[in-house]
Amino acid sequence: MPSKINIIALLLASNVLFAQADSLDDDRNEDSRNARTVSFALIGDVPYNAVEAIKFDRVIDRINQDNDVRFVVHMGDIKSGSSTCDDATYVARFNQYQKLRAPFVYTPGDNEWTDCHRPAAGKFNPVERLQKIRQVFYPNPGFSTGQRTMRLTTQNTFTGYQTFVENSLWSRGGVTFAMVHVVGSNNNLDPWLGIDATDSYTTPRADRIAEFTARENASIAWLETIFAEAQRKNSAGVFISMQADPNFELKATDQQRLGFNRFLTKLKDLTLAFKKPVVMTHGDSHFFRIDKPMVADTLDAGKDQLLENFTRVEGFGTPNVHWVKVSVNARDPNVFMFEQKLIDENRFIR
Repeated sequence: MPSKINIIALLLASNVLFAQADSLDDDRNEDSRNARTVSFALIGDVPYNAVEAIKFDRVIDRINQDNDVRFVVHMGDIKSGSSTCDDATYVARFNQYQKLRAPFVYTPGDNEWTDCHRPAAGKFNPVERLQKIRQVFYPNPGFSTGQRTMRLTTQNTFTGYQTFVENSLWSRGGVTFAMVHVVGSNNNLDPWLGIDATDSYTTPRADRIAEFTARENASIAWLETIFAEAQRKNSAGVFISMQADPNFELKATDQQRLGFNRFLTKLKDLTLAFKKPVVMTHGDSHFFRIDKPMVADTLDAGKDQLLENFTRVEGFGTPNVHWVKVSVNARDPNVFMFEQKLIDENRFIR
C-alpha cells in the first residue's frame, strides 16, 4: 500500500498537471487558422483613486459577464503618478485585478515605479519599486495571473534577461501577442528630481541610466523574439502592448523622443519585414483612439509615407473608466477588430 507521503505527492502532481492543462487554454486548437474568432479585453490607466476603484469594479463585472473574453490585457499605470507607491497600494491593486475570471496579463507603467521619486508618491527609489512590482505582479513567471491562468513565454528564461519577468508572449487564434516594458516619463530618461535635485539629462544618475539601458536593450531583443515567433508560426498578425505613448508626432531629435527612438526604429523595421497586420496598443495619454501614426521610406512616393500594416490603439484611461473589446480572426484580411465598451454607470453626468 502506498505511503501517505506518496499519495499526497501524487495528488499534488495531479493538481499541477490539471492546472497547467487548464492554463494552456488549448494552445494547439487556438493557434490554428481554422480557430474561431478569439476576443479579449483591453484596459489600462485605471484605477487611479478610490472613486475609480469602484468604477473599475463595474468594468471587471462586465468583462466577467462576457463569455467571449479569453484573457485581459492591462497596459500599465495602476495608480496616479501623485499617489503613494507603498507596498499596500500594489497589493490592493493586484488583489482587485484577481477578481477577473479570465487570465490577466499586465505590463508596468511609469506611475507605479518610474515616477515614485516624486514627493507626493513617497520619494522612493524607482529601481527598488520596480523590483517590488515584479515581486507582487509576477508571482509565477511563465503564467498569467487571474482566476484562470494562461501559460506565457517570458523573457526571463532567455540568457542575459533573467530579471525581465514582465516581458511575455503567447499565441491565440493564429495571432502572436506580446507585452513589452516601455514606460512613460520618456522611458525613465526623465530625471528623478524628487530624490536627487542634481539629476538631469546632462548629468544623469548612473543607476537611472543603467536601468534605462538594460531595459531598452531587453525590449529591442524582445521585439526580435516576438516577430521571429510570429514568422515561425506563420501568424496572421502581431499584437504588442506597452504602457508609454512613444510620441510618434515628435521629431526623433526632440528630447521627449530620446527614450523611444531605438525601440520605434526596430518596431518599424520588423513591421516592414513582417508585411502582415501589426497592432501596437498603449496607454499613458488617456485618449481613446485608433490610428496609423507610423511612417516609413518608400520607393515610389518619396520618404516618410504611411506604413499601412501598422495600427496604433490607445485604450481608455482615467477619468474615463471603460474598456475595449478586441477580436481577432486570422481569416479576415484586417485580422483585428475593436469595439468600445462603455459602462453606463461610469458615464459623466450631463
